[in-house]
Amino acid sequence: MQELLDAPLCSTNAYESLFYVCCAQDLEFGYDFDLSFLESMSSVPARTGRQRQRYEDNLRLVSGCIPYRWTKDNTDQMGETEEIIEVLMVSSPKRDDLVFPKGGWEDDETVTEAACREALEEAGVKGVLREIPLGIWEFRSKSSQDLCSMEGGCKGYMFALEVTEELETWPEQKNRTRQWLNIEEAFRLSRYDWMSNALEEFLRVMEEDRKLEKKDQNVEPPSIIVADVSECQSMPHNCYKRSSTMQHHGMPPKANLLSRASQEIAIHFGY
Repeated sequence: MQELLDAPLCSTNAYESLFYVCCAQDLEFGYDFDLSFLESMSSVPARTGRQRQRYEDNLRLVSGCIPYRWTKDNTDQMGETEEIIEVLMVSSPKRDDLVFPKGGWEDDETVTEAACREALEEAGVKGVLREIPLGIWEFRSKSSQDLCSMEGGCKGYMFALEVTEELETWPEQKNRTRQWLNIEEAFRLSRYDWMSNALEEFLRVMEEDRKLEKKDQNVEPPSIIVADVSECQSMPHNCYKRSSTMQHHGMPPKANLLSRASQEIAIHFGY
C-alpha cells in the first residue's frame, strides 16, 4: 500500500483535473475526487494554436496512436468463434482520406498524455495506452508546411491504444468521422509510409502480446490474475497507461510479418 501512496499524481492542464488510477490484483485505490465532470468532457473544445507547441531540431513534435479493439467473428471454418482485431481511423478535414489520430505535442503535457488527448479530440475514444511507443517517424506535411515547422517537417511518436469507451459526441465531431477497419483495409488506406510502418510494428506487438498471454495462461494457476498494468499509473482521465516489459525492436518486412501473424489462431485479419 505504501508504494501506492508514494506514486506520483499526474496533472493534465488540458482538462484541469487530477486523477489517481492504481491497479493491482483485485485492488483499486484512489482519492475521493469529484469526477462528475467526466460525463460532459466531450464538450470541451479541442486545443488550437501553436503557442505551446514543442519543437526539436526545427521539427514539430507530434504524438498519436493506433486505437484498436478485439471483436468476435463467427466465420471460422471449424465453427469456432475467433477474435478479430480492428483499428480505428478518422477522416482528414481537408482531404478525402483516413488517418490515425495524432496532433501536436504541447509543452504542458507528456507525450503519452498528448496521444490520449488527440485520441479523445479527433476520434472520441478513451482507453488503455501502451507506455512503449510503436516507433518514432520523421515525415513532411503533404498538405501545408504550417502544420509542422517552417520546412514542413514533423517528428511523430505513435502508440497503441486499446479502446474501452467510444463517446457519442467528441470535440472534433463536426470535422471528422471515424471508421473501424480490419487490418487489410487499414493497410490499403494507409496513404503514407509512416502509417504502414506503424501498422507493421503494431501487428508485431499484438502478436507478441497474444503469445505472452497464452504462455501465462498455461503456467499460472487459475486463481492468480496476471495483469500487464503497473501497480499504479497516473494518466489523464480519458486514458490509462499500460506498461510493458517488451523492448522496442526493429520492424520486420511487412510480408514476413503478415505471413507469420496469419498463422496465429488468435488473430484473424479478415482476409
